[in-house]
Amino acid sequence: MIKLIGIAIIIVGLFLKLDTIAVVVFAGITTGLVSGMSFNDVMKTLGNAFVVNRYMSIFIITLPVIGLMERYGLRERAAYLISKIKSATVGRLNAIYLVIRTLASMFGLRIGGHVQFIRPLILPMAQGAGDSRYGEMDEEDKEIVKGLSGAVENYGNFFGQNFFVASGGVLLIVGVMKELKYPVEAISIAKASLPIALIIMVVGTLQFLYYDRKLDKKYKAKIKTDKNNSEKM
Repeated sequence: MIKLIGIAIIIVGLFLKLDTIAVVVFAGITTGLVSGMSFNDVMKTLGNAFVVNRYMSIFIITLPVIGLMERYGLRERAAYLISKIKSATVGRLNAIYLVIRTLASMFGLRIGGHVQFIRPLILPMAQGAGDSRYGEMDEEDKEIVKGLSGAVENYGNFFGQNFFVASGGVLLIVGVMKELKYPVEAISIAKASLPIALIIMVVGTLQFLYYDRKLDKKYKAKIKTDKNNSEKM
């Protein structure tokens, strides 16, 4: 039972909001030591795991580029561009991106990401659409827009990626099932994932359009009230 102490360390560390990488590394070292491994063996195992999965960290190379683009006005220009499109709304923008993101994930195209796409492009565009349509939004509604923009990335990536037979999620499922003596093919996982991907595009779009109606109702009443007050003055 003590071999599971690493899980407890991670839970406590994340709860206390400590450095995530330090917590995970410490949990791994602790787990290895209580399992009877020497310190050198633990370090060797961690090193091998990093080398095997090194391609997972390639996206870090893009971070300086994104930072420079933001530094020179990418977010502001994205918001300005979308504000010029009168028919653009928070919900419509997110719904369109949801379809694009899901289809891209289904065919193994990595065009998204919270850091690479949502923060520098989709969120500023959604905020620009909201400001253009409603004027200055309440702080609560600004947080809702942030949440919707984050959700659309999660929806499209999570529910679309398993349609691609060579995705990491599909290969993991196939490997685990075969180890448990349940032979399954990657193509079967992909076929089962197709209706889920289609459903999330519909459900997500309905959710985003619902918030459009909710914001329209709130701010149209507010704009009407402000207009009446200005006329009385």
